[in-house]
Amino acid sequence: MRQQKILNCSCPLGKAMSALGSKWKPIIVMVINNRTLRFGEVAARIPSISRKVLTDQLREMEIDNLLIRREFKEIPPRVEYCLTEKGLALLPILNLLEQWEAEFDLKTENVLD
Repeated sequence: MRQQKILNCSCPLGKAMSALGSKWKPIIVMVINNRTLRFGEVAARIPSISRKVLTDQLREMEIDNLLIRREFKEIPPRVEYCLTEKGLALLPILNLLEQWEAEFDLKTENVLD
């Protein structure tokens, strides 16, 4: 209930967390990065996500204007994804989170030694 209130608040942090409010969306952003990938390529780079969940997350990210979905009228069908400016703007933030976790993890290991 508390988490729902946080995600529904109108403050900037609440809005940002709502847009990235799953464990997969930041990972998808990092996987797509500054390139165009087909659905199968994204799925192969995140083997622990089911195709249904990946599809749902990609749809939500398209609605939130984090990525662009391009569908080609070919047989077999081809779909490609790339980040929008809004999605690309997340990369430095997510890189900082990775650095933060790495530093925290290293400090934790030092304390336990």
